[in-house]
Amino acid sequence: MNNTQLERMHSGKGFIAALDQSGGSSPDALERYGVHRDQYSNEDEMFDRIHEMRTRVITSPSFSSDHILGAILFEGTMERQINGKPTAAFLWENKGVVPFLKIDQGMEAEQNGVRLMKPIPKLDELLKRALTYGIFGTKMRSFITDANQDGIREIVRQQFDYALQIADAGLVPIIEPEVDIRSKNKKESEEILLKALEDALQPLDSSIKLIFKLSLPSVPGYYAPLMKDPRVVRVVALSGGYSRDEADKLLFLNHGMIASFSRALLDGLTAQMSDEEFNKILGQTIQSIYNASIT
Repeated sequence: MNNTQLERMHSGKGFIAALDQSGGSSPDALERYGVHRDQYSNEDEMFDRIHEMRTRVITSPSFSSDHILGAILFEGTMERQINGKPTAAFLWENKGVVPFLKIDQGMEAEQNGVRLMKPIPKLDELLKRALTYGIFGTKMRSFITDANQDGIREIVRQQFDYALQIADAGLVPIIEPEVDIRSKNKKESEEILLKALEDALQPLDSSIKLIFKLSLPSVPGYYAPLMKDPRVVRVVALSGGYSRDEADKLLFLNHGMIASFSRALLDGLTAQMSDEEFNKILGQTIQSIYNASIT
């Protein structure tokens, strides 16, 4: 674990840029960016277009450590280069931004009001490769649709089982049990989730470090107790389907919580923009998310 990066993630001002769209979400991300399905003919070409989009974002002068603490990458992005360097190395050495890697392989069908992660095959090998590329931490996502105590506790158990394996490999896991913002009992789900997270934290050794990535809560400041635990590096918020303006307003009310936005970060950017226009809009977006993250 890189202690300089750990201190930056724990105490720095800014937010985490989520640039980890994978195979399932890439076509829609490209459509919003103005790259249509008839502009690539297979998966390799699709990921080429995705990397071009991410490279443009990361190399923009608006994308810097003045406002951004970390960036979450997809495995294919980790294995590609930006300006002759592996992406993670470029992020840290050229931008001062801490690199994370999305490691989950998607989710199972819903059961007991939740969607567990699919098994992650050859995880140890992936973690070793991540370390060789200079990755600091990982991210894995589950999904909660209903206030089902058994389902939510199973999500937390699965997330923590993987988190301990990741921490043992020398990386910092981001645990992301997303609560559906459209759920009719979102608040009740959050109550069950917080208790389950606190219970799972309790027996962990003090040397374990992890990050929580959570939906913006129904009650402002609801996840503040997690921030007091010495094993928790940071509590970050996903946008979860809110517009950027909505997500910013909600985040502003949650003091100490910082953003880790994906779609809300890239909204409004297109491949057809001039560099000047692209950098201007990206800069305005980054500034608004940053402002909401430092309350």
